[in-house]
Amino acid sequence: MKGDRYEIRFSGTGGQGIILAAFVLAEAVGVYEGKHVCQTQSYGPEARGGISKAEVVISERVIDYPRAMKPDLLLAMNQASCDTYFPDLKPEGLLVVDSSLVNQVPTSRVVGIPFIQIAQKEVGKKLVANMVALGAICNITQVVSLKNLEAALVARVPRGTEKMNRKALHAGIQATKSVDLNALPRSVTPEEEVF
Repeated sequence: MKGDRYEIRFSGTGGQGIILAAFVLAEAVGVYEGKHVCQTQSYGPEARGGISKAEVVISERVIDYPRAMKPDLLLAMNQASCDTYFPDLKPEGLLVVDSSLVNQVPTSRVVGIPFIQIAQKEVGKKLVANMVALGAICNITQVVSLKNLEAALVARVPRGTEKMNRKALHAGIQATKSVDLNALPRSVTPEEEVF
């Protein structure tokens, strides 16, 4: 985490577990690591099927504004959420997408991982793709320790699903072991910003 404030926006379709993933991260950072954190969410009236987003703002200092203004990282679990929220991403921000659902990426500062496919293959259930994505972005950003992330996950997910969700989290971490952020361009080019 660089600077005093780090903003992450989770986005996808209602029903993909975007808000739960944000809750788990916020709890891991705030309760278990003792940093300042704000978590907000919004979704359309459709709830399931419409675009949803959740934001986590992390800081070493007291947070004066709870919403992400210019996210440092955008997680897009589908094409519609990528198209909708990409313009807000900082020029040097990172776009992380489900590469099985996002075919048109508007930047070269992108990490594409097939979250749903990994969830199906490694856990046998597509519904834990949110935890695969959470593991991936936490491994990439290093904003929270794995120990604290797991503690928050176990406390937050429905009873009886802890083992499945933990397995999904680790599958996401494993999927990003070879990601080299230094190999990506330092910022979005002006042409890419137009999108």
